[in-house]
Amino acid sequence: MKKSDKKGETALLREHAEQQFAEELSELAKVDDRQRPPNWRLSPWAVAIYILGGKLDSGFEVAPKYIGQRRLVEIAIATLATDRALLLLGVPGTAKTWLGEHLAAAISGDSTLTIQGSAGTTEDGIKYTWNYARLLAEGPTEGALVAAPLYTGMRAGKIVRFEEITRCPIEIQDCLLSVLSDRVLHIAELKNDAANVYALHGFNIIATANTLDRGVNEMSAALKRRFNFETVPAIADINLEIELVQRETDRMLGRAGIPVTLPPDKTELLVTMFHELRSGKTTGGKALEPLTTVMSTAEGVSVGYAAGIHAYYYGGGKVEAAHLVKNMIGSALKDSAEDLKKLRHYFNHVVKDRKSAGWAELYEARQVLDE
Repeated sequence: MKKSDKKGETALLREHAEQQFAEELSELAKVDDRQRPPNWRLSPWAVAIYILGGKLDSGFEVAPKYIGQRRLVEIAIATLATDRALLLLGVPGTAKTWLGEHLAAAISGDSTLTIQGSAGTTEDGIKYTWNYARLLAEGPTEGALVAAPLYTGMRAGKIVRFEEITRCPIEIQDCLLSVLSDRVLHIAELKNDAANVYALHGFNIIATANTLDRGVNEMSAALKRRFNFETVPAIADINLEIELVQRETDRMLGRAGIPVTLPPDKTELLVTMFHELRSGKTTGGKALEPLTTVMSTAEGVSVGYAAGIHAYYYGGGKVEAAHLVKNMIGSALKDSAEDLKKLRHYFNHVVKDRKSAGWAELYEARQVLDE
């Protein structure tokens, strides 16, 4: 159930994918007469339409959730119908988590079974733990058991998401081995039939890993064999990236109740800067020294959103070039102090030479780099 404010709008800071796009999932289910794996909410065909977007025979438009190769999406979907888990690899900000969330929403109708990997992740947080008050009173019973995402996903036949799996210690990663091999979770404390949880059809795991993180190649060979690895690349087509940043920034501002739209010319400036600083060359082919940090599309959306917020509260509601520059500094300079020199060089040797009004305005805003 949605919690609403007085105006009837959702008061949740962020809805899960199956809540945000409930209408699209419902419309797809109505027309989806294709073969589907057991316990899937939609067929693989419909899941691909939900992820990539398209127009249904009914005339209903499904918005794209991911801009990228159809091959990648189809292989990811097909993998989840097999006995192999899916590992999405890529640099930060390439929409790995976003893609995993929407795959889980379309397949299981539930994207909330999530494990956040870190150095502090424990096996209890992955499988199950105990209500210790009941454990002391009753002993080890099913009623005293507190389900973690893996337990719940296996019992319900749903997708489980494991974010940043390679940030976990190897011994924690390897607690997945028997589950992915035998599809059984053994609970040593329980007896008889309750001691084993057998996965229902529909259960699988979507894991993500950043290729820039130390330890990304430290998964055990045994665990690697149980995953299908797919690399999620950055968006290569700048026009598609502009379209995505415009759509997502405006959507986020609208959900926040901010009556500001990122002007298309400012979106083009923002995405062009991110695209060039990420790729190490201008749109005209001139070589640049790329920044140490990854100037990802996701961060571009965040900067556009922050610029809109900034303009609403401090700039009369009109997004100016200065709002973009002020809000991109935090993204561009978070990894290395040397990137400030590279950014100044970009403004003085690329932005300065461009003659359009938008680029001239952007060059004038460079002064915030020296504040």
